[in-house]
Amino acid sequence: MNTSEQVALGARVRRARTAAGLSLRETARRLGVSPATLSAVENGKTGVSAARLIALATTFGTTAAALLDDTPARRAPTTTPTGTADDWRVFPPLDIDPVLAAAIAAFVETGYHGATVRTIAQRAGMSVPGVYHHYRDKQELLVRALDLTMDELHRRVDAARREATGGRDRVARVVEALALFHTHRRELAFIGASEMRSLTPENRRRIAASRNAIQHRLDADIDAALTEAGLDTGRARAAGRAIATMCTSLPQWFRLDGAATPERIATDYANFALGMLGIDGHRGTPDR
Repeated sequence: MNTSEQVALGARVRRARTAAGLSLRETARRLGVSPATLSAVENGKTGVSAARLIALATTFGTTAAALLDDTPARRAPTTTPTGTADDWRVFPPLDIDPVLAAAIAAFVETGYHGATVRTIAQRAGMSVPGVYHHYRDKQELLVRALDLTMDELHRRVDAARREATGGRDRVARVVEALALFHTHRRELAFIGASEMRSLTPENRRRIAASRNAIQHRLDADIDAALTEAGLDTGRARAAGRAIATMCTSLPQWFRLDGAATPERIATDYANFALGMLGIDGHRGTPDR
């Protein structure tokens, strides 16, 4: 494999890792290599053995052929032992195209204004014209990432609420869904929290309205939970903002290779939220 092929393979490995929602450190831990070694692979500074290529593909939920081939978006079907893709607690790898995966990684690493179409193209292993073939400009990539975020959040929150019985349970499940999303999809969540200011006014209004709709659902559930418990609802809105902020701040510090799992954090945060409202709500410890 020559140097240009190594660079192209490294770019495909990086975008597959990003699409799978894995950090460099966590991927290295799973493979039993150092983060420096994996970084060298992604930067095209070292080659990859056949055995390691297969291990990478398995970790990312794709195939070795897909990592070797420059054809976009060739991912192996995802199956999970704990549920289908519609299960709001299950987070299969994102099924997104290489350009969007590269843009998400770039926005997280350097910010929207620090990223360029050229650097996104390099990450995707494509030419700049190739990027423009799929996306009109960098703003469209940001909008697509935020639409992806909001679509998934709405689906998961709605599914969590449908499972609940009563306001108290809805609050707990919505908080659990929010915490799971902001840990499992922390790159998307990070962009959502940090790059709203980079949207055009029209796009910002639309995305903000979508975010507000989720907040309004949480506020309504808090009202119902407090009413059921015979508690004062006068500070329900302030509590709703505090609870939502508690969840949206997770991408700032959470790491997959940390001590707590997303499931542990989600359970704790559901309990924290109920405790903040003055409602007894111990939900136990997840066994996952």
